[in-house]
Amino acid sequence: MNPIAATWPLLLGMGILMLGAGLQSTLLGVRATIEGFPTSVTGIIMSCYYAGYLVGTRLAPQLLRRVGPVRVFATLAALASVAVLVHGSWVHPGPWALMRLLSGICFAGIYVVAESWLNHRASSTNRGQLLAIYMLVLYVGLGAAQFLLVLSSPQSAQPFMLVSALISVAMVPIVASAQEVAAPAVPLRVRFRDLYRNSPVGVVAVAISGMISSIVFSMGPVYARLSGFGTTGVAEFMAVSILSAVLTQYPVGRLSDRMDRRTMIATMCLLATLVAVSIEVFGPLPRLLFLALAALYSGAALTLYSLSVSHVNDKLEPAQMVAASSALLLINGTAAAFGPVITGALMTAFGPRAYFGTLGTLACALMLFDLWRKLQRSPVPRSHKGQFIDTRELVAFAGLNPTPMAGAEPLEIPAARAAGRSRPHGDG
Repeated sequence: MNPIAATWPLLLGMGILMLGAGLQSTLLGVRATIEGFPTSVTGIIMSCYYAGYLVGTRLAPQLLRRVGPVRVFATLAALASVAVLVHGSWVHPGPWALMRLLSGICFAGIYVVAESWLNHRASSTNRGQLLAIYMLVLYVGLGAAQFLLVLSSPQSAQPFMLVSALISVAMVPIVASAQEVAAPAVPLRVRFRDLYRNSPVGVVAVAISGMISSIVFSMGPVYARLSGFGTTGVAEFMAVSILSAVLTQYPVGRLSDRMDRRTMIATMCLLATLVAVSIEVFGPLPRLLFLALAALYSGAALTLYSLSVSHVNDKLEPAQMVAASSALLLINGTAAAFGPVITGALMTAFGPRAYFGTLGTLACALMLFDLWRKLQRSPVPRSHKGQFIDTRELVAFAGLNPTPMAGAEPLEIPAARAAGRSRPHGDG
């Protein structure tokens, strides 16, 4: 059976799930500003998602081995649905932080189940195509979710109920699809030290991309609200910021297959830096121009995760990829947890302009590190099988961060030499 036809229930369910997850993240940011939560407190609340996400990535593989993917998904989706209802019923920083933590744990497990299903269905000849479609579904769902914000007032309980309903409905096709998912194999260990030694740029880019994505998804609505945008304006800003990545992911990835990925990473960082500086220097800008620049920044910056993961995997044997992906997921999630906290504190001190100031600084820092590493090592030789999206983790969203792996705990991978390969001079 065609793998796309075999996985359409999963893709449908994940699309619905992203509608709920995307609306939830924006809704919480908007409601927090309406309730008068200090920006720094809002940043801490939003970061609790990523702390929970880290916990979930460690717990989910163990649960999968014990009770299977169907029960894990159903349990976590039910808890995530309840967490949203608590948000709407008990508007206070304390309960919100706890529920964001719970949401992070639940969504991490949900993504693990989804990735397990995809890896079970995919082969070396169609994995790229299948995961590319999966990535597009996630971004389309997250972007389209922003327009659901205008259906009801964020001050009421109705949008929270809508999020809960969407998460619950998403269970139906995914639970049916997950019945055939094979239990993930017990993985090996990876040492972060070896991973960084093999690909410094890739590892650092994974971390910084986690911070950027978490800031865009979690603090973007707060920035828009503090900048004077109404509910519709917030939805438009977040929609263009997310949907722009749908247009850039695949072409940028295809282009990176034909050149040194470090050059592509540096190029995307340069573009993102110039856009952020332009918004800072020339603002306030006409509305359409501002939205276009915001889309351009996200379209460049939100490609960094998949570029960096592909760069890391260029040097790995196929048997090493799952272990490396688990380590990269932890690095990405850990860095993402700091993004909203730092940005919230800076926005409290310097106002909304600190939003793009922080995003521009992160992109610039990665670009400089990338260029420095290019001076240290020549490009990594890539086999004819190397593909941008032929990896086990594709997408990075933050506030929502859809980059989980069906692998489990970080495992140790042998150094390139121990794997029967001489260590290349170029890996960044």
